[in-house]
Amino acid sequence: FICRTNEPIENSRTDSNDREFNLSFKYANNAIKTSKYNVFTFLPLNLFEQFQRLANAYFVFLLILQLIPQISSLSWFTTVVPLLLVLSITLAKDLSDDITRHKNDNHVNNRKVEVLINGELKSEKWMNVQVGDIVKLENNEFVTADLLLLSSSEPLNLIYIETAELDGLVSNISILYISGEVRCEPPNNRLDKFTGTLTMRGETFALDNERILLRGCTLRNTEWCFGLVVFGGPDTKLMQNSGKSVFKRTSIDHLMNVLVMFIFGFLAFMCTILSIGNAIWEYQEGNSFITFLPRADGANASLSAFLTFWSYVIILNTVVPISLYVSVEILRLGNSYFIDWDRKMYHVKSDTPAQARTTTLNEELGQIKYIFSDKTGTLTQNIMTFNRCSINGKSYGKSSKKKIDFSWNSLADSKFCFHDHKLVEAVKSGSPEVRAFFRLLALCHTVMAEEKTEGELFYQAQSPDEGALVTAARNFGFVFRSRTPETISLVEMGVPTTYELLAVLDFNNVRKRMSVIVRSPEGKLTLFCKGADTIIYERLHPSSSKLMEVTTEHLNEYAGEGLRTLALAYKDLDEDEFEKWKERHHEASTSLEDREAKLDTIYEEIEKDLLLLGASAVEDKLQDGVPQTIEQLAKADIKIWVLTGDKQETAENIGYSCNMLREEMKEIFIVAANTAEEVREELVKKMSPESGDEPPIEKSRLLGKKSQVVEDEKVDGEYGLVINGHSLAFALQKDMQLELLRTACMCQAVICCRVTPLQKAQVVELVKKHKKAVTLAIGDGANDVSMIKTAHIGVGISGQEGMQAVLSSDFSFAQFRYLQRLLLVHGRWSYLRMCKFLRYFFYKNFTFTFVHFWYGFFCGFSAQTVYDEWFITLYNLVYTALPVIGLSIFDQDVNDRWSFQYPQLYAPGQLNQYFSKMAFARILLHSCYSSLVLFFIPWAAMCDTVRDDGKDIADYQSFALLAQTCLLIAVSVQMGLDTYYWTAVNQFFLWGSLSVYFAVTFTMYSNGMYLIFTSSFPFIGTARNSLNQPNVWLTIFLTTILCILPVVAKRFLFIQLKPTINDKVRQAKAVPPPLPRKFPRRRISTRRSGYAFSHARGYGDLVTSGLAENHVIKLERFLNVVLTTPTVCTQKHLTIKSRIKTRGHNKYFVIWGH
Repeated sequence: FICRTNEPIENSRTDSNDREFNLSFKYANNAIKTSKYNVFTFLPLNLFEQFQRLANAYFVFLLILQLIPQISSLSWFTTVVPLLLVLSITLAKDLSDDITRHKNDNHVNNRKVEVLINGELKSEKWMNVQVGDIVKLENNEFVTADLLLLSSSEPLNLIYIETAELDGLVSNISILYISGEVRCEPPNNRLDKFTGTLTMRGETFALDNERILLRGCTLRNTEWCFGLVVFGGPDTKLMQNSGKSVFKRTSIDHLMNVLVMFIFGFLAFMCTILSIGNAIWEYQEGNSFITFLPRADGANASLSAFLTFWSYVIILNTVVPISLYVSVEILRLGNSYFIDWDRKMYHVKSDTPAQARTTTLNEELGQIKYIFSDKTGTLTQNIMTFNRCSINGKSYGKSSKKKIDFSWNSLADSKFCFHDHKLVEAVKSGSPEVRAFFRLLALCHTVMAEEKTEGELFYQAQSPDEGALVTAARNFGFVFRSRTPETISLVEMGVPTTYELLAVLDFNNVRKRMSVIVRSPEGKLTLFCKGADTIIYERLHPSSSKLMEVTTEHLNEYAGEGLRTLALAYKDLDEDEFEKWKERHHEASTSLEDREAKLDTIYEEIEKDLLLLGASAVEDKLQDGVPQTIEQLAKADIKIWVLTGDKQETAENIGYSCNMLREEMKEIFIVAANTAEEVREELVKKMSPESGDEPPIEKSRLLGKKSQVVEDEKVDGEYGLVINGHSLAFALQKDMQLELLRTACMCQAVICCRVTPLQKAQVVELVKKHKKAVTLAIGDGANDVSMIKTAHIGVGISGQEGMQAVLSSDFSFAQFRYLQRLLLVHGRWSYLRMCKFLRYFFYKNFTFTFVHFWYGFFCGFSAQTVYDEWFITLYNLVYTALPVIGLSIFDQDVNDRWSFQYPQLYAPGQLNQYFSKMAFARILLHSCYSSLVLFFIPWAAMCDTVRDDGKDIADYQSFALLAQTCLLIAVSVQMGLDTYYWTAVNQFFLWGSLSVYFAVTFTMYSNGMYLIFTSSFPFIGTARNSLNQPNVWLTIFLTTILCILPVVAKRFLFIQLKPTINDKVRQAKAVPPPLPRKFPRRRISTRRSGYAFSHARGYGDLVTSGLAENHVIKLERFLNVVLTTPTVCTQKHLTIKSRIKTRGHNKYFVIWGH
């Protein structure tokens, strides 16, 4: 084969597997490279990346300033040591990550695969495979590159390239000599689309995505297959999709960016004041010191002030702490591990632990205001059971005590349970309508059957709904046994019967139905169709009108039970009519342009004048703990919106079942209009007497961007809103979306029905853009990926629909009920810890810096430091680093039991009460007060003071030691006051850091260090001369008391006069938590139910082409690849689509992962 990509045909004569010819096109080879660095580029490139960060670049700038003698009053190591430590930590982390990438790259590139070279199969490394090679894969092997499937281990060795035209016999020998040419689209990242042609034996055939095996998937249940390499290495769709992800940032991150800019401005302001002071001092007093401090030539007060400005930039740099960012990452990493290790979020049945897939969003879990949830598989189990049915106007399935005995059917599923004996009697009595009903269920599907031992059937279904319906038909005597691309084999009431499969009119999100056309053994042509009741009703023959009315009543009854329904219909076809339709169908299916649209039109032609058979109803049970979880989240003032593909009635009844909608609500608004004006009228609701006609909007402009924020309004009572997808499409229009948002946000619960994946993302984006609130989206399927990636926080549930939602999420677990623990416990703790960390970090650094500022007024604004240089160096890195990290990782205001008992504790995070611009301003004032105490009390105590023996103690070095000791003890005591939950680790870090301080101080101020490094350790003997004096320790004690006194007084008064919910809970006596509420099974309603189709295309093409055959290619989803290939392990954002086989059913997945 010769593979050409958008190249003109130069020569029609080609040789099989001509590598030299193919190499002339300079296609990419199959080697991949996900590593960022090599031995030579690592250090310069990594440092270049690190210095692009503002904080690192700022400290390099400080280092340059410190090398200028006229400016710097600090030694170079005060900046170099912290900077090197931060850079080294980041270097080590990046180096470790890149070494892992290199190992994974080498592991993948050196895998072996058999390649057809010169008529022989030879083992080649993956990196040496070229475009145009034919490779042989065996069972459980990874797909080497993007391949065009040529042949597999089918008994007939079918080459599945184009249905009905290319199917033929090709032996294992002849494949070595066949020749042809493939022309296809250039490399791209479109996983759901492939366009190309195959020219072979003088004929040209169309190629599409169904014939392509994507790199990174795994061959399953197939002994071998041959494939032609179409794209290799970086050109594969997997690598094309492995681009960089857009990182989500928390609201605290955004606030930090604003505060850092303010801090830079504040630093410039302080330096300006001190430089002006220096100019005034030099002008007024400077001449008095010229005798023993002569000025340099040309120096004057203006130059001195200019140099002093930059000197103070160096000295006051601690207001921008370089260690802040490293500490934040350590804190977030630690809290992520707590989520991973939480046994109470571990699902034993599926062996699935909770997982924090990102470490940058933990604290935002404590600020969630809106939750957007899928229904099927998220709130419900997505495990379907056949519950009710309506056949020819008669309803079956009302429960009786006695379970039906299916022992008369040797092929029945022993797990199937049904209680209505009348249905079995109708089947056995030969009722034509009942038998036609189950015959339709046994024929109209894309289920695959496996029969490993005689009589033991295992169904692999595209969705649990299909599996439940086919299993029901099986138990009632119509057993789906096997299928080939051309036939479907049943066992009808014990009689083996084979139907010829002529066409599959596949399901998609627009059609909302599927049909099959079969020929019975008697030669009768029949179209069987199943789909959403509204869609089927539109296509019924007028003779079915009376039956439709009765069936509609039954559907209403099933809706009251929250069941998912399908309508079933059929049509007998004329042979001549079908042959003409088949020709038009063939033309549409081989078209290279608008193939799907043309097929939909062809399908519409034949799916009309149907005869109604009845309706089926399956039950999707709620997951354990869903009502309790929703109630807890509602108590925490978290609003829950359900965005589902189900019809309005089904979703509404599930809303009542899971306690979202309640009878005690004042009103539940239903928006189901058909025009934009009607939708607008229905959206305008009066939920408060104070509400105006227009939504209250706060307009603002930030960094040149205009924004409109819809403000919250007070609501008189609790309301609910239910809106269908058709109305939602109008409501999301630009001129109406703010009215939708206003009405929805005033409701306690919102249910959006029949929404598409795009609409889910649009609803989330609407709230995210126009509300000052943090959003969370949770789902389990491919149709939830868009909203998961749009929301501030995305949570994936590993359920029946595979792993695509999990691989796109920021956090994942197995059950919806774990969401309350994630938010009310881990989220709240993470937010509390992060806010405490930031408040304390800024407090200790501003206090440290402000003491320098006050000292400037007493040293002639000469930029002399108030502390020892080594204390300046180690203050943030050693003396105060571990205690604050211990506080930030282990602190709890209340334990998890109290967090559940009082969900109201969650409210402060939603209101940003613990850390905000106002809280930052209070920190500044507190630091200013503490710095005044820490400077003036020691200064006054040391002024004109002598030792017990009469010797002078009022020197600069003794004052510096006293000031820094008072500072360290005061901030340590302040941290002790901020600690709610003491652990051995906290105690060790706090007392250990103070011990290290005194040990380092006495060591550095010793005679030995002075003799060895005279210029670096000038404070000889200061510690032993000062700290042995009682008045020094009295000063330390008084200073500490004065620093913490306002804090203690304020907290005491607030607890007594204006206690918060945290204060009340922490002071409450321990009482056992209340018993969990019991919720009613579900609310009975007369509203109609509907079937929720998945938002993915079905498998009709695969079934008819043979690609979905039991022993043909089935591709495993990407979970294995995530663990074994570097492309997935190391890239931040990746997508891939593959046909897969899971234990329960086949699926067509789009998987997004980290």
